[in-house]
Amino acid sequence: MKKYFPIFLTIAILFSSCKTEFEKVRTSNDPEMTYKAANQYFESENYLNAQVLYEIAIPYYRGKEEAEDLYYKFAYTHYHLKDYILASHYFKNFAKSFYASPNKEEAEFMEAYSKYKLSPNHKLDQSYSGDAIDALQNFINRYPESEKVAECNELIDGIREKLELKAFEEAKLYYDLKNYNSAISSAENMLIDFPDTKRGEEVRFLILQASYNWAKNSVFEKKEERFKDAIEKQAAFVKKYRASDYKEEAVKILEDSEKELKFIENVRLKNAGTEY
Repeated sequence: MKKYFPIFLTIAILFSSCKTEFEKVRTSNDPEMTYKAANQYFESENYLNAQVLYEIAIPYYRGKEEAEDLYYKFAYTHYHLKDYILASHYFKNFAKSFYASPNKEEAEFMEAYSKYKLSPNHKLDQSYSGDAIDALQNFINRYPESEKVAECNELIDGIREKLELKAFEEAKLYYDLKNYNSAISSAENMLIDFPDTKRGEEVRFLILQASYNWAKNSVFEKKEERFKDAIEKQAAFVKKYRASDYKEEAVKILEDSEKELKFIENVRLKNAGTEY
């Protein structure tokens, strides 16, 4: 242990020295020194120390020439530290406070982009995704000639793909859980929300399957109406997708549905004869 003690001691002394230098600036009450050190930390990508010192310096430079640069970098420290909620907030405040700044457009883009970074995996709640789409679209509306417009459109498309996938998986989950009515509603809403979806054929076949299974698992009094609905959906599906990979299954659904309707009709006639 003694052999390694000097190394640990040296590391401890170096760490203490660095910390002392930062603390010296932090507690200096010298705005110029604080701002200068914050910029040095920012340039060296030590965004946490830069953020702490910028926050201290802001009140001293409010209304002065340096305030614009200071606040702009302060917003970026939050972005680089992946605190995207506060980053979006501070970029928005910068754009409002420094409306004549050459960095205003960049700040408004970063406000929207920070919201985009909050958009989670498609399996999670997508509230942030909606906010991001609105913010990106607002940027496009404000700066239609901006070189960032193409990027914004790509980001919006990416989020919409995520939302579409979430809607599709929700419909499939309802189907797998045998909640066929909810599967139909969820899938139909997806087609309304995403009319140009590449999953159109798969979604419509899911609706057809769910309609057939809903009819098959219904109480007797509801079967006729629901099998007829399934047959209508089958006809619409094969008309729209004549060369579908699901065509064989769709034909079987039609045949089974027609058999079920004949059985229902026979039961009705038998009951009518019994009553007579």
